[in-house]
Amino acid sequence: MRIPLRFPGPGPPFDVVGLGLNSVDLLATVTGHPRPNSKQRAERLTRQPGGQAATAMVTCARLGWKARYIGRFGDDEHGALGIESLRREGVDVSASVTVKGARNQVALILVDARSGDRTIVWDRDPALTMRAADVPRDAVVSGRILLVDCHETEAALEAARHAKAAGMPTVIDVEEVRPRIDELLRTIDVIIASEDFPSALTGHGDLGRALSALADEFRPAVACVTLGRRGSLALVGGREIRTPGFTVTPCIDTTGAGDVFRGAFIAAYLAGGADAPAEDVLAYANAAAALKCRRLGARDAIPTRQEVEALVASR
Repeated sequence: MRIPLRFPGPGPPFDVVGLGLNSVDLLATVTGHPRPNSKQRAERLTRQPGGQAATAMVTCARLGWKARYIGRFGDDEHGALGIESLRREGVDVSASVTVKGARNQVALILVDARSGDRTIVWDRDPALTMRAADVPRDAVVSGRILLVDCHETEAALEAARHAKAAGMPTVIDVEEVRPRIDELLRTIDVIIASEDFPSALTGHGDLGRALSALADEFRPAVACVTLGRRGSLALVGGREIRTPGFTVTPCIDTTGAGDVFRGAFIAAYLAGGADAPAEDVLAYANAAAALKCRRLGARDAIPTRQEVEALVASR
């Protein structure tokens, strides 16, 4: 099954442009979720950059593609860490903005040492909000494919409209029903959702039925849900594709695995183009997401192209 999608040739300066969230994550590894009114020593405590769109762009860069990130940073130490982390990875940040007087987004993440599962508590300064008028059109259309996340639907919708007008395919990382989400999804070619999103949007409790209803409503080229260790479920051209997850031992931390999945999906599609079988693209994305879980934090273990290819070949 081929993905019925086309993107501009190699003319644009970037392969992929991502618009959305960045974050600095404060991660604590614990041996079980803390009880109320208790104290618990962390097995490990670290600070690392993350965020949905930003991590997906780092993934694309690690996998060999030219990536640009569009977003907003605070002018505090966390903002400086976040923007410098992207520069070190070779991700272009020239269209991003540092907002004077704003605090950068920060997340507190508790990681269960037994399973790698995580609980996230986050804070984002309202001054970082990006609206439609803040979206730089020329930067958005400087790539061959656009990724947006769902946090700020107004800005994401504006960017997606620019991309569609320029003939760029659009991909969304969507996990929550927000105002104008229906309008945004109508501009998207590849919907990659969290497991709970299709049911929350459509009201169907059965995941397969919910995903089918989502695909019928919005007509994307690909409608996909990520399922963690169980892999992914996708609809391409009306055909259901179940892709099992890859096992990586030990699984240290699942933080950012979904972001890596989305970046790797784009990377695999860029590599294969219109001739890439959907099954291969989805297997590649699942392999990259599994490899990310080898270490703590969203980005430390993002794999190289060679590592992903080796894991896919091992199945």
